[in-house]
Amino acid sequence: MRVCIDDRQNKVKLDENLYKILEQVVKECLVLEGKSLSYEISISFVDNEEIRLLNKKYRNIDSTTDVLSFPLDGEMLVPIPLLGDIVISAEKALEQAKDYGHSFVREVAYLTAHSMLHLFGYDHIDKEERTIMRNKEKEIMKRLKIFKDEK
Repeated sequence: MRVCIDDRQNKVKLDENLYKILEQVVKECLVLEGKSLSYEISISFVDNEEIRLLNKKYRNIDSTTDVLSFPLDGEMLVPIPLLGDIVISAEKALEQAKDYGHSFVREVAYLTAHSMLHLFGYDHIDKEERTIMRNKEKEIMKRLKIFKDEK
């Protein structure tokens, strides 16, 4: 398993501890879904402006969001299979952590789990899909012992 983390923003300080936790989140998501640990996933941290531009370009929604998922379709002839890309607004994650009353680390871990599930094809458009996805998110966070009330 390879997790490539790219910090393209300067609004929120990120540290090596966060990177290690994100690797654990990715691994737990792969394990939960019964997937091989041979995947490569990229996680990019951006600011609100960059994620707004990406949201507009790829989803035609001109607003800031917390996370975007870009699954890679089809088989690629590479040594490590690429699952997809995750883009997180560090600014938005920090805002949401404060709003929800938990830590930035918990928020980013949750957003990564959420986005990983999107890379596997899960969605939350209708109620049934949303319930399945939320239960999987909760299970991942529980397995990692990362809970909502942690500051």
